Amino acid sequence: MGTIAKIHDMLTSKECSCTELTQGYLDAIEKANGELNAYVKVTGEEALATAAAVDKKIAAGEDIGLLEGVPMTLKDNMSTKGIETTCCSKILTGYKPIFDATVWETLKGQNAVLLGKTNMDEFAMGSSCENSCFGGAANPVNTDHVAGGSSGGVASAVGGNIAPYGLGSDTGGSIRQPASFCGVVGLKPTYGAVSRYGLIAYASSLDQIGPITKSVEDASIVFDAIAHSDKRDSTCVGNSGVTTYDKLNNDIKGMKIGIAHEYLDGVRDDVKEAILSAAEVYKSLGAEIVYFDLPILKFALPVYYIIACAEASSNLGRYDGIRYGYKAAHYTGTHDMICRTRSEGFGEEVKRRILLGTYVLSAGYYDAYYKKAQNLRGTIVSAFNKAFEQCDVIMAPTVPMTAFEKGRAVSDPIETYLTDICTVPVNIAGLPGVSVPCGFNQKGMPIGMQLIGKSFDEATILNAAHQYQKAAPEKFTNTKWGVQL
Repeated sequence: MGTIAKIHDMLTSKECSCTELTQGYLDAIEKANGELNAYVKVTGEEALATAAAVDKKIAAGEDIGLLEGVPMTLKDNMSTKGIETTCCSKILTGYKPIFDATVWETLKGQNAVLLGKTNMDEFAMGSSCENSCFGGAANPVNTDHVAGGSSGGVASAVGGNIAPYGLGSDTGGSIRQPASFCGVVGLKPTYGAVSRYGLIAYASSLDQIGPITKSVEDASIVFDAIAHSDKRDSTCVGNSGVTTYDKLNNDIKGMKIGIAHEYLDGVRDDVKEAILSAAEVYKSLGAEIVYFDLPILKFALPVYYIIACAEASSNLGRYDGIRYGYKAAHYTGTHDMICRTRSEGFGEEVKRRILLGTYVLSAGYYDAYYKKAQNLRGTIVSAFNKAFEQCDVIMAPTVPMTAFEKGRAVSDPIETYLTDICTVPVNIAGLPGVSVPCGFNQKGMPIGMQLIGKSFDEATILNAAHQYQKAAPEKFTNTKWGVQL
């Protein structure tokens, strides 16, 4: 039984009240967050008010939904009406949205209990969570290591048992990579399955919201709740009424699971060994392992950084100090004010990506970089379509390494860019991908396995991931932190 179902049973059986449960999580946050730094804002008053409303329903004998009364958290780039939303950037200090993101509007309508907003790399740009203006989130398995990025705060909170689940965003691996580092489950849905309305944009053609949870079952429950069409997001079509939770126990005997040789190139030996060991588990369940070539993968990382930075340059042009957020204290005119505000308000990594994006979009370089990257993107999409003619699901490492020690991303940013090498192809092609724990290195740090599916086929990859979790539960660990249910 997953955490969400367990909490639901606790509430409906009156083993504890929703108020008691919520207060337990708030107390755990107060105790652990000083070291984990997972939360940048705790919304205790709002959480307890929702919990009281759920308790009132239960006392009146009314049925409650599966997510009703279950505490959760949101990455700090999702708009929450009246609650500060900063993207962990100085430039959005004090910004309180006047509307809710669709995903939060949906969950709030189901009486989800918001514990707070969680840490992230500034504007979702990073792979360690250390680019946050609040300092980075720590890995709950070993706090000397990073939680990963950019949704590091959500992964740290869930892995540290100070939130049963949370929503992150994934532009090039920002859900799956921290999930892998922290030993939890992270689902990046198909582009267009979940509304992006109210998600503060990094790269609009790549961004996607998804859940980070303790189990595949929980990821399926949350995904089903948020995967609906939204007219406010013209790219969102929802999940066509498919309920992935009902398909979690389908037999995978005869399923073809593909492994591209290129996904194993340059991967650390302990990670490669864990992936191949997971393949043996699938064989024991009756699945067939199919090896194939996917040479186009070598272009995925440069294509991603060109497109993502170009879109970031455009999206982040709106932050000028005039309408909301941080504003420079001293300036000589409007132009100087905007320059100073952006120079002082953005961190180094954000400025680096804005400059790169502006460069590739500039006259004389547009055709050489951006247009070529878009053409290659189409080739990558076609290559994945062809690959799925040979297999039902593609299996790969989530990250070619385990969580690195704090400070390494700052001292060697180029190396940390390479942590995205296994995750960015999924975003470029708009495909769904789920990361699940599949082992540990010699120091006990988690290793993540990624399952990639066809567009809008979350049901297949979640079922395959669920079958693995049932067959190898020892690969999923619990940390010493937080609430122990």
